[in-house]
Amino acid sequence: MRFKSNRLELVETKTPEVSEREALIKVILAGICATDLEITQGYIAFEGTLGHEFVGVVEECADMPELVGRRVVGEINAGCGWCDWCRRGLARHCPQRTVLGISGLDGAFADYLVLPAWNLHPVPDEVDDRRAVFAEPLAAAMEILEQVHIPPGAPVLLVGDGRLAQLIVRVLARAGCLVEAVGRSERKIRRMRGYAHKGYLNAPPPDVKYPFVVEASGSPRGWRSAVNAVEPRGTVILKSTYAGRTEFNPAPLVVDEITVVGSRCGRFAPALKALAGGLEVSDLIDAEFPLTQWKEAMNRAREPETLKVLLEIAEPTG
Repeated sequence: MRFKSNRLELVETKTPEVSEREALIKVILAGICATDLEITQGYIAFEGTLGHEFVGVVEECADMPELVGRRVVGEINAGCGWCDWCRRGLARHCPQRTVLGISGLDGAFADYLVLPAWNLHPVPDEVDDRRAVFAEPLAAAMEILEQVHIPPGAPVLLVGDGRLAQLIVRVLARAGCLVEAVGRSERKIRRMRGYAHKGYLNAPPPDVKYPFVVEASGSPRGWRSAVNAVEPRGTVILKSTYAGRTEFNPAPLVVDEITVVGSRCGRFAPALKALAGGLEVSDLIDAEFPLTQWKEAMNRAREPETLKVLLEIAEPTG
């Protein structure tokens, strides 16, 4: 499924060629993410095959032949492998990086994709395909706790109720945080039951301030809510990206000495460990479509009440 000249279409392409350091992966399942939808709305100037959440089977890999035949997931940032950022395990900040289905690298909404061999992680046997496909967004959710120390029992306000927010609330609750969530959908807030301590529609209580606020709404309105809800010297963790221009007033951050932490991709190993340890995510799947029904899949993913939509690329293995 390729995006070009502001159009999505399903086209026939050749199986991609791989270098000695790359792996050819046959895609089994791919997840539609909010970023995929935002790209079609002009979030970034990307043309190519969309999709960065996937599970697949390695068919070729000269650099790591032990991966051939294995189910894998893959970190989406393909760094140069040589710079200081890559050597520190932070290829997601490599100045020369391409990003699967987002920047300069064809993605997972296809029969095959190519990634550097060192980007790949074998999927534990106890994690089936429908859970493994969540490895990338779950890693992004878990990155919050890699970046910010949030003590167990600390109150956290989560602004947002969508795909990523649903994973964030599970990660924070698993870490012992007292999460309160605010969203625009009563149904989605209800789906956080058992993880969120409290849930609110549209706005949190105006007289309550929080030491930690996670903004994952995908809307500039969520940013304003987060700034209004954080206590002086508190921390806002910003997960959202927005298409178009966003108004920004730094005055409240300066006056109240607020720390803002940008948070993007995370490490896959902790995410796979959490999935193998029983963290439940497959209940977030609302629909599954074969790739040939990509139009229906994208339309379903755009519906306000929908969480995760999967594309079935090949026959599931687990």
